[in-house]
Amino acid sequence: MPYTDTTGIYLGKQEERLAASNSPTEHDTSLDQDAFLSILVAQLTHQDPLNPMEDTDMTSQLAEFSSLEQLTNINSGIATLNETMSQNDILTAVSFIGKEVKAEGYKVSLNEGNASTIYYGFGETVSGILMNIYDDEGAIVRTVELGSKEAGTYQYTWDGKDENGNELPDGQYGVGILGIDLTGDYVMVQTEISGKVDGVVTENGTQYLRLEDGRFINMLNVKEVVNPDASSVVDSEDTSGEGNGDGATGGTEGSDQAEGGDEGEGEGDTEAEA
Repeated sequence: MPYTDTTGIYLGKQEERLAASNSPTEHDTSLDQDAFLSILVAQLTHQDPLNPMEDTDMTSQLAEFSSLEQLTNINSGIATLNETMSQNDILTAVSFIGKEVKAEGYKVSLNEGNASTIYYGFGETVSGILMNIYDDEGAIVRTVELGSKEAGTYQYTWDGKDENGNELPDGQYGVGILGIDLTGDYVMVQTEISGKVDGVVTENGTQYLRLEDGRFINMLNVKEVVNPDASSVVDSEDTSGEGNGDGATGGTEGSDQAEGGDEGEGEGDTEAEA
């Protein structure tokens, strides 16, 4: 399979997130109640005694003031509602603490040579899969070819080594996966991560769940929540491995397994922790 650099895709996603977090704030240029009333009083104070404001003009401005007051009350009510919803979001996020979650994400954690599992899936059969692993500066440290896959959900555990077999330092690494369909076109693959939640962080009104290994996930991206002692069935063990297609079962170097499907399908079903 020809080598393909997915750095641009990985960094592009990073730029999208950065742009979203740095979106410009709109400035409020409208008048509040006090400013509106001050202008009205100033008009009455400095009007020409020989040519005072018409009754219709006064009535119109008082009606506008009344409308402004109503809108202000509505905005205040909405602000209170948003605050209440934010508090409810925090309570919801706290309920995740101590639970195992699976969520959309692209980062794996490496600790003493042991990397967390990355999950990925396809809606169609692909002729090949290319996985690039990136350091915190966006540089590729490892490229893995996983071979062809049928439609389904799979999991992969990296061995924590670079292209030359050297063990990499502990930390968080990004993962970008591309699939090649039967026509030879590249398809982007959605990745998911999992871990046990041990804390909650609120930033700009968004709730983030902190995993035990230091990774963070947006609470809205959570796809699955299970008890710590729960397990999921792993079907049709995949024998394709890291690079050369000679992988083994979960937890070993280059493990790559299909998961999901109906319970009892296929022979030799095994169990893996969620």
